[in-house]
Amino acid sequence: MNIKRLVNSLVRKHKTRDPFEIIENLNAIVVFHPLQGVRGFYQYFQRNNIIYIDETLSEHEQRLVCAHELGHMLLHKKSNAIFMDSRTQLNTTKYEIEADRFAMDLIMSDEEIEEHLDLTTAQFSRLFGYSKKLIELRMRDFN
Repeated sequence: MNIKRLVNSLVRKHKTRDPFEIIENLNAIVVFHPLQGVRGFYQYFQRNNIIYIDETLSEHEQRLVCAHELGHMLLHKKSNAIFMDSRTQLNTTKYEIEADRFAMDLIMSDEEIEEHLDLTTAQFSRLFGYSKKLIELRMRDFN
């Protein structure tokens, strides 16, 4: 699965990079609730796509979590990462990295990056408000 191609297709189809708008267009359900120990999670239940987001997060963090969980919804629909993580010995790191890449490709366009190519990863991180790890993931998919 080419994550960047999937993101670009979604952005063209929905004419937005806003994960909340895309989720609404896909008839998925977003539930804001105080969550314990997680910032959000995705669940496929009775043919419904449901994304839970910790309501105590800032708007900026909620947008990132929403994009990340949308990534799980589109990339890992049949995988129950919470179950796998808590009940099995399977490593879910690959799924989490893919969802992070999806989120960052959705949230940060190539055009935004091109405007700031003179910045270091640390400067990108401060400017956009995402961790250096996430910025590094995004830069791998640049162009």
